[in-house]
Amino acid sequence: MTPSVNGFDLPPDEFRALGHHVVDWIADYLRDVRHYPVVSRIEPGDLIDALPKSAPDTPEPMNTVLADFERQILPAVTHWNHPRFHGYFSVSASGPGILAEMLIAALNVNGMLWKSCPAATELEQVTLDWLRQWLGLPERFGIIYDTASISTLHAIAAAREQADPSSRLEGASKHHTVYFSEQAHSSVEKSAIAIGIGQQNTRKIGLDEQFRLRPDLLEQTIVRDMAAGKKPICIVAAIGTTATTSVDPVAAIADIAERYNCWLHVDAAYAGPAAMVPELRHHFEGWERADSIVLNPHKWLATPIDCSVFYTRKPEVLKRAFSLVPDYLKTQEDSQVVNYMDYGVQLGRRFRSLKLWFVMRAFGRDGLESMIREHVRLARLFAGWVVQDPRFEVSSPVPFSLVNFRLKSTDAANVEVMNRVNESGVAFLSPVMLNGKTCLRVAIGDIKTTEADLAATWEAIQAAVRE
Repeated sequence: MTPSVNGFDLPPDEFRALGHHVVDWIADYLRDVRHYPVVSRIEPGDLIDALPKSAPDTPEPMNTVLADFERQILPAVTHWNHPRFHGYFSVSASGPGILAEMLIAALNVNGMLWKSCPAATELEQVTLDWLRQWLGLPERFGIIYDTASISTLHAIAAAREQADPSSRLEGASKHHTVYFSEQAHSSVEKSAIAIGIGQQNTRKIGLDEQFRLRPDLLEQTIVRDMAAGKKPICIVAAIGTTATTSVDPVAAIADIAERYNCWLHVDAAYAGPAAMVPELRHHFEGWERADSIVLNPHKWLATPIDCSVFYTRKPEVLKRAFSLVPDYLKTQEDSQVVNYMDYGVQLGRRFRSLKLWFVMRAFGRDGLESMIREHVRLARLFAGWVVQDPRFEVSSPVPFSLVNFRLKSTDAANVEVMNRVNESGVAFLSPVMLNGKTCLRVAIGDIKTTEADLAATWEAIQAAVRE
């Protein structure tokens, strides 16, 4: 590395040349990503063994570093930005979002206070209000956290603050209880652990035949807990559960939450963006009554990870739960502005709204609606292929863009099919247990996924069965 004028960092001309090289590499990568095996083929520890045991004492040329990135790091990457990455939930970094990430890194601001970067604070307010309008939600306070896990933690902490303001000073009560379905994401239970509610005070509510939380069992459990001296504080409903993308009956759950004065949090981390599509809006009935909602643009809105949007109709409760302002963070504008540090655990905040703003402007509502609509079409097409093959069965409803299916055989056979597909490099699948059986997941959400990609995945599955 050639020192700059002050002896540190890259001089502008060298940075410019390297920057052009990196942008060219990124453009080629996005164009040619299908040439890479979706899943890394290295063995555990291979990368550790290949790298030096200690960092260099003297500068190394950036060309050498970039070459080592391609030679050593890239083979160890599982390509989440691949159109045949179908495991977990797909995440999709679009070109506009990637460009914004470059600018975010260059500006390197900390949006903890309005004063620390007015652009970061005010763009977040505007962009989240734009998104709220697209989703058909009434006026809400919005904030961007990193992931849905952290968003859910903040929801449960706000629920505790609403139920028992003394907990901020005195700590958690052993009587607070939190309710969620057996299909809820593990982050709900982990959040209860993290803020001191404890696993013994969480309640997993049973499901109906479509894997949805049963309101009758929820209310029975709340009544039983109250009779035992417990204090129900929070109910978490899901629109698009992780395992099946099932849709809990949110309107009925909202009735119960109001009846027992519980905070209602809706986890729509994956499916939330689908609310902007008119023919999918019916899945979201009742979510406007929630005290808080989470959705992740980094899952289904072409925004690079991480970007998790949290809306609440009770921002004063959220602020009460988390605001703590030392003298060195007070500013003369505090009474006039939003200081996002007051609404969460985190003090330092990246300029995440910039990449969401880029994506929303570059694609527009029409473009993003079309993308979501196409992914739903592809999922139903894939489910049709599964149904037409007598060796397979679809394992759960397909309301959005996830298909759970299985080979009509043993769990071991299904795991073997999945492993062979993943080892082939053609696609990546992940497993799920439904009704005591191992099923396979095809999640569709990458902006580049086409019908040809899906056909290649299906052929890889067929080949695995033949083998």
